[in-house]
Amino acid sequence: MTEQPGFTPTGTIASPADRRRVVFATVVGTTVEWYDFFIYATAVGLVFGQLFFSALDANSVILGFATVGISFLFRPLGAFLAGHFGDKLGRKRVLMWTLILMGAATALIGVLPTAEVIGVWAPVLLVLLRILQGVSAGGEWGGAVLMAVEHAPKKKRGLFGASPQIGVPLGLLLASGVMAIMTLVAPGDQFLAWGWRIPFLLSVVLILVGYYVRRNVEESPVFAELAERKEKAKMPIVQLFRKHLLLVIIAALVFAGNNAVGYMTTGGYIQGYATDPDGPIGLDRGPVLWAVAGSAVTWLITTLLAGWVSDKLGRRTTYIIGWVLQLGGVALLFPLVNAANIWSLFAGLAILTIGLGFTYGPQAALYTELFPASIRFSGVSISYAIGAIVGGAFAPTIAASIVETTGSTEAVTWYLAGMTVIGLIATLLLRDRSGIPLGPDHEQEQSVSPIYAMARV
Repeated sequence: MTEQPGFTPTGTIASPADRRRVVFATVVGTTVEWYDFFIYATAVGLVFGQLFFSALDANSVILGFATVGISFLFRPLGAFLAGHFGDKLGRKRVLMWTLILMGAATALIGVLPTAEVIGVWAPVLLVLLRILQGVSAGGEWGGAVLMAVEHAPKKKRGLFGASPQIGVPLGLLLASGVMAIMTLVAPGDQFLAWGWRIPFLLSVVLILVGYYVRRNVEESPVFAELAERKEKAKMPIVQLFRKHLLLVIIAALVFAGNNAVGYMTTGGYIQGYATDPDGPIGLDRGPVLWAVAGSAVTWLITTLLAGWVSDKLGRRTTYIIGWVLQLGGVALLFPLVNAANIWSLFAGLAILTIGLGFTYGPQAALYTELFPASIRFSGVSISYAIGAIVGGAFAPTIAASIVETTGSTEAVTWYLAGMTVIGLIATLLLRDRSGIPLGPDHEQEQSVSPIYAMARV
């Protein structure tokens, strides 16, 4: 292989400064994207049931959480579109489109009239905008992780790949923090009247910052090499499903095990459960939001740590450790939350994030190393989108329905434990491919199935 100017034979950027720019851009971009996505879920748990879904003859809380899940059904559409164009036109261009789409949808929610003003059109328009958020989220993640991992040094893919991953806890931290500040700026009825809108409108500023940062980074070296050689797949999605369907399903189940548990907070369920004035906890909005923000910090730390550990121990081993830790966190979550004390609530969430970090931090590197270069964007995006549907899409709705039916959170714990075990089993089915070459010269090696039952030893 002839070395390209500025690139090593493994397809990484030679300049440390360039690598730092890529990491910074992926962190900023994914943080903005997930801030926009999570601010909706936070608002569902706090105000949307009363302001938008009260016009419908149904349980407004459960219906509100259902709209969080509906957006996940459109993630595969975003993943299909982003995967196709990402493998054809490049990672960077798709990331610019997803950022703009997410920001526009979020800002429009901030100016949307409530049910008191326009009746049933309020929830209809809200759901349509949430669908656009789902399409954007479906396309965002794959591009961000490939930009990070395909630029990374071979022995630091886990750490570099954790950079877009920490956009999730950073987005949750930012969303919860801004909402908590607004409960102070606009307390009580003022929060319902206008205070909740400010975090959505703030998205306009954040999108401009994210767009500027992403615009100034280089395209992925792996895609640049594919484009130069004119080796891009003609129909990447068709090739993906024809040759790697089982791998997509297993990879999706790995993420589903993490996502179902993570959406107890990122989906707004814990926030709504803990602040429900008619529920068993009845805590104030502000302290609960600060507790969630604090747990986002511990999630961020453990996500970064897990990415680093996966470079030392391998992706598979790190995941196995994470599933065990996550199972322990699931068992402790509701006993601590139900103590009805803000500090025990924070402890429950913080403990949970240790396992969540270890089953999320290595995911970018794991997924990138599973799929061949020519269809990699499609592979990681669609696996992620399917995993999000199976795992997190309706996790808050399921939890709310279980508590509504049984009057207890015990069955919710069993549900989350079951999803964790599914993630563990899926992980055990995969071979560790840490350090596999990512460039187009090694397409044949990358195409060998990493599934134990199908791999050629």
